[in-house]
Amino acid sequence: MKTLIHNAIIINEGIRFNGSILIEDELIKRVFKEEVVPDSVLRETTVIDGTGKLLIPGAIDDQVHFREPGLTHKGEIATESVAALAGGITSYMEMPNTKPQATTQEELAKKYARAAEVSAVNYSFYMGATNDNLDEVLKTDPTQVCGVKVFMGSSTGNMLVDDEQTLAEIFKNAPTLIATHCEDEEIIKQNTEIYRQKYGQIVPISRHPKIRSAEACFKSSSKAVELAKKYGARLHVLHLTTADEMQLFEAGPVKDKKITAEVCVHHLWFEEKDYIAYGTRIKWNPAVKSAQDRAALWEALLADKIDVIATDHAPHTLDEKSHAYFQAPSGGPLVQHSLTAMLEFVKQGKISVEKVVEKMCHTPADLFRIDRRGYIREGYYADLVLVNPDKKWTVCPENILYKCCWSPFEGTEFSHQVSKVFVNGQLAYDRGHINEQVRGKRMEFNK
Repeated sequence: MKTLIHNAIIINEGIRFNGSILIEDELIKRVFKEEVVPDSVLRETTVIDGTGKLLIPGAIDDQVHFREPGLTHKGEIATESVAALAGGITSYMEMPNTKPQATTQEELAKKYARAAEVSAVNYSFYMGATNDNLDEVLKTDPTQVCGVKVFMGSSTGNMLVDDEQTLAEIFKNAPTLIATHCEDEEIIKQNTEIYRQKYGQIVPISRHPKIRSAEACFKSSSKAVELAKKYGARLHVLHLTTADEMQLFEAGPVKDKKITAEVCVHHLWFEEKDYIAYGTRIKWNPAVKSAQDRAALWEALLADKIDVIATDHAPHTLDEKSHAYFQAPSGGPLVQHSLTAMLEFVKQGKISVEKVVEKMCHTPADLFRIDRRGYIREGYYADLVLVNPDKKWTVCPENILYKCCWSPFEGTEFSHQVSKVFVNGQLAYDRGHINEQVRGKRMEFNK
């Protein structure tokens, strides 16, 4: 099986050039850079015209919640992986707070088996840590599992790890990278009581960033960084939201770091005043915070203090999200729109397309040491996305693929559109059409 993506604008490793990519079976066979493709190659391949389109590596999302098993009224591996595919995400890493939770090797194995059956794109699943499953955590194979997830603040699923000895043992002995959700539980409880006393059960959604405050985030993130430095652990702090937290991280290439940082698309897009228009639809943990915090996130991202852009894709039904503050769950669907949202920032001049590719494709591959993904290189898996940079479209219920059937971007007009997506050399998405025969592969890691 040979395919040639011909005459595209290739964005890869900080440069752009006109070129062509020859795919043979699962892999990138050859990269033609500013050179004429021989007639023999053109005759022997299926040729896809890439003229005027951007060709980038498939995006890698290191933080998603696909809700299977146990919460499949919100989303499933099948449905959400298709939405990711349509958004140009060809690999994802999924979180353990399902029902049952992936806190034993047996439950983790079940998720991998299910993904092998139904996932439209490549996959890995985090091992979940609790206060009492250290033995299971230590059995994790670092070549087969992306990392260990530690909730140092409770969120959906309530997997809070707050036992000091357990935390110390995880940071001292974890066989893989440790990914953390950082919000201090005691500060959140104190703030919750303050606003409950003031408003009763009808707390305005605008108080969410005051309850799950910047102080709560900084205290918990500081603790995680302190533990990582003490024990020499590889730490990746997820979904950062505050200006204060940026002092905890150093600028530079990810290959030189043991402590790394992630920001999510919604924390770059929304700010505190948007609660007025969007209400609980933009209720996330950690919370969307102030314009000043958002500006600090952007500054840190462009300075390479923040290493990865992800989604924290976490679907809930609109009925669930329509409840009052305390009953409305935190989280929202994002994988179908994260790449196009970041490319909208490119159009606005806030970030270069080369930097978007670095933070959504290259750096996740480097940070997690993923085997042969995240780059356009000969011998790598052909996970590729062809993007039309001049195709305006508007997010609406008719084109949303999430099982929950809504998006915080509804009504937003984007200027870039994902045209075609290849997964392991197979054309899996083509201008709205899903090739339902394509299945992703389990990612492997070079530890």
